Amino acid sequence: MAVGAVAVAGCVAGLLHLGPGTENHPAATAPRAGAVPDAVSLAVATARKRTERYPDDPTAWSGLARAEVERARVTLDAGRLDAADEALRRSLALKREDNYAAVTGQGLVANARHEFAQGRDFGLRATRMAPDRADGYAVLADAEIQLGDYPAARAAAQRLLDIAPVGAAYSRAAYDLETSGRPKDAAIALQRAVDGAATADEQAFAEARLGDLAWSEGAVGRAERHFWRAVDAVPGHPFGEAGLAKVSAVRGDTAKALEMYRRLVARTPLPQFLAEAVELGGGGERVREEKAALDAQVRLLRASGGPVDPHLALYVADHGDPEAAVELMRGEWKRARSVIVADALGWALHRAGRDAEAVGYARQAARTGWGNALFRYHRGAIEHALGLPEGDRHLREALALNPHFSPYHAPLATRMLNRKSEEH
Repeated sequence: MAVGAVAVAGCVAGLLHLGPGTENHPAATAPRAGAVPDAVSLAVATARKRTERYPDDPTAWSGLARAEVERARVTLDAGRLDAADEALRRSLALKREDNYAAVTGQGLVANARHEFAQGRDFGLRATRMAPDRADGYAVLADAEIQLGDYPAARAAAQRLLDIAPVGAAYSRAAYDLETSGRPKDAAIALQRAVDGAATADEQAFAEARLGDLAWSEGAVGRAERHFWRAVDAVPGHPFGEAGLAKVSAVRGDTAKALEMYRRLVARTPLPQFLAEAVELGGGGERVREEKAALDAQVRLLRASGGPVDPHLALYVADHGDPEAAVELMRGEWKRARSVIVADALGWALHRAGRDAEAVGYARQAARTGWGNALFRYHRGAIEHALGLPEGDRHLREALALNPHFSPYHAPLATRMLNRKSEEH
């Protein structure tokens, strides 16, 4: 997999929804094999034919750009973003002023490249240009989330809901609610996305997110039902299948879970799925291929730079060179200030032995009130290492939120607490 592909995948992982926006387009779903790539290829071919038939139509060129962004997202090929750029240049050459479709397209490309400050600028331009159109607010919400300005992201998502109460808007609203510590309200928003889904892809995306939300609360049975609904709606849906693999592991069938991951990463090699397989396999011989794939991604990324998927950095911190993880996340922190990035940078610093600096980032990751068990564990472990009394409380909270939050770290949290108890 190319480094550029990692960049696109990382953006998808961080944004929940990135792609065609909301105006006359279905909500984006995660990359998967089969029907989606075929549909996206057809969309690109159709858009390209339109530019050939109407070469002087700026809307045709911006439509091709959107199709290329979607192809980049689905295929994990960031090279398609260059094709999108070229199409946008053609559109703007034909219509420089008031070209709303091109401006929102530029925002999509900027966000996909993790150039979130630029994405915000394009989103603001688009919303000023057309305050009652939805796509500009979608671009703006995604950029503000990643820049860590959650009140601004919430305002953009609310405006998006007011204008176009469809799956893409409800998904963004759900993310805001979840990160604000309101999981029940987030579930309501996602259920509305399911109920109003216009396509199987929209339905599967929302069901998988509902599964993730239930999993984060330790509700394994409820999570399993949603993951099954995702793969029933779209066979092979990657986040649905990853969720079912986690359920199999918790139910005691590690071999089955690892085989499910192996099939999944063969067609969708996202760092998240590869890292989950490595953690489940204990980092041993059973997951040698997954580790090799992650290590290759790290080498390419360090050689060429570019956006970093926090899942990749966490893998490096725990199973590779923590100093390399710090290097990667310091670079990403310059581009994005989300709580996800703060958590990953804090953990990398901890693993590198810099707990005094790490704890500040761990506390920044907690600033929205998100009930994220992994975040709580990271913060608790850092505070524990510093001898701070609140460390044990945060470790206990992590296990109470979701005792299965990580097959690798949850047992470590238990051992840390048990050692402390024995000392007293």
